[in-house]
Amino acid sequence: MISQLFGLFFSHVSGKALRALAIVLMVSGCASTSQGPDDQWAQADGSAGASEVSDNDPIELLNRFVFAFNDAVDVTLFQPASALYRFVLPEEVRDSVRNFMRNISSPVILANDLLQGEWERAESTTTRFFVNTTIGLAGLFDVADDMGYEYHDEDFGQTLATYGTGEGFYLVLPFLGPSNVRDGAGLVVDSLLDPLTYILSSEAAIGRRALSSVDTRSRNIELVEDIKRDSIDYYARVRSLYRQRRESEITNGVEEDDFLRPGLTSLPRENEQLGLLVPRSVPLSE
Repeated sequence: MISQLFGLFFSHVSGKALRALAIVLMVSGCASTSQGPDDQWAQADGSAGASEVSDNDPIELLNRFVFAFNDAVDVTLFQPASALYRFVLPEEVRDSVRNFMRNISSPVILANDLLQGEWERAESTTTRFFVNTTIGLAGLFDVADDMGYEYHDEDFGQTLATYGTGEGFYLVLPFLGPSNVRDGAGLVVDSLLDPLTYILSSEAAIGRRALSSVDTRSRNIELVEDIKRDSIDYYARVRSLYRQRRESEITNGVEEDDFLRPGLTSLPRENEQLGLLVPRSVPLSE
């Protein structure tokens, strides 16, 4: 009976859904948010709470290997691409790219707002979507923000946390970066909640994720370099930053632009420095 249920599930999400899901698991984590290096996150020390972190990282050797792989991919691919992207496109165009990507993620954010019982946030997300899709020309311009409806992000990992689900042990996912058992499962659910998973072709889905990742990484170039340079143990620093940022996100204690989501790199940021593909060991901005 159980095997039949699994068969029905996989047949239901096959084809475009599974292809899009694979893409999500490969590159969506390349984007996150960060804050200025002078904020509390950047001041976090990888050695702080060493025993607690160690207890939550039982597969540290494997995680460090994946972290190193992610960092190599970032250095050889995403960092050069993001630098070129920032050099070629003016800031106004890059902001429109981010606005558009945020707008098409509204259904997933709304679903998690509702699942968390955040009715005011759900109303804000809905208003933002309709205002920016119409007046904002398909989301290219964030008109809703000027009207007082600020952007916020929610994901299923945060939803699970609000219902008391523990984070599980620490994980570094290939391409996706810092995460844990709960947030990793949340990435899968979020991809299934996204209507575009079932609409976009594989090529379009890849393009969407790649563009979003490069845009995010381009906003964190200097930040990532600073964190690498100032860290005695880059891996431990990113792990500490990720856990602190997620705790704050779950309680809605950090502004969206400052949050750190499970992904290749998520760091505190300065002046809206957003993405990076550094081993998810580093927090990004989105």
